[in-house]
Amino acid sequence: MAQAPATPKLRRLAIRAARAIGGYRLASRVGLQASETAALALRRARAGQPVPRAERVVFLIPLVGPAQVGDWDAVTDRLNATLRGLIAQSDARWQAVICCQQRPPLPDDDRITHLPFDDPTPGNDKWRKLGALCDALAAQDGGPAYVMSFDADDLPHRDLVARMLSQGAPGGYLVERGYVMDHATGEVALAAAPDTRAPLRKPFWKLCGSCAALHHDPALPESAAFLRAMTMHEHRMFPYLAGLAGLRLQAFADPMVLYVLNHGENFGARRGRVGFKTRFVRRFSIGQRKDLSELSRDFPLDDV
Repeated sequence: MAQAPATPKLRRLAIRAARAIGGYRLASRVGLQASETAALALRRARAGQPVPRAERVVFLIPLVGPAQVGDWDAVTDRLNATLRGLIAQSDARWQAVICCQQRPPLPDDDRITHLPFDDPTPGNDKWRKLGALCDALAAQDGGPAYVMSFDADDLPHRDLVARMLSQGAPGGYLVERGYVMDHATGEVALAAAPDTRAPLRKPFWKLCGSCAALHHDPALPESAAFLRAMTMHEHRMFPYLAGLAGLRLQAFADPMVLYVLNHGENFGARRGRVGFKTRFVRRFSIGQRKDLSELSRDFPLDDV
């Protein structure tokens, strides 16, 4: 299964306009991708229904298999830095599911589970793993949650879970502000919406896949189906698809995720797509990691 293509921006405008004017029937005549059909189905299922308050946060983590990397130990070290960031959360109401061909060494914590993956289809399997994670989510018992696909080498702010569950946004959350760190140089940039001082800066959700947490109601089968269809796309489609589904994403006020580049086993590096992000860090640098005390305070950077 390959990554689903992004809907062109002009077509997105047409689909949104058709839905606003004529609802599902008119929008469907425009011609929809599977994700857009799933979004509109969820919107209809949620219409007029009370939104149950989320009780937990579920992190879906696709992990590259050992046969696809040069240094499996480095990959699992990165994963465990991510998991240490979850274990250190100020609110303990979270779960993490890691999908991979081989069970990696994991901390002894009942909230962390491994989902076996045995699909032998050649090629990049990240999206097939996300599909498997969403299928497992659909079969899982449990109350309403925020569900966040999270890359196995990104780092969560210690209050990420607490912010979500205390604020209770009915649609979910978007990481607009976040840090991007070049591991090779120690330089750190702030990703955020462009402004007059930095008109070319990009928001975090355009740079990193660990960027959106959506409200999931297990009572609605359309909810997990939409999450599955949405995660088949690149992360820059997430806000559009969430909006089409009627899930208004609330932007965090503070940087809540840290994305580490150039550590040797980045997914983007395997696709040849890290160069522009390295340039982004240089252009929008806020300083060296060692000089930014808030990073070590808020993120699990000790072993990174």
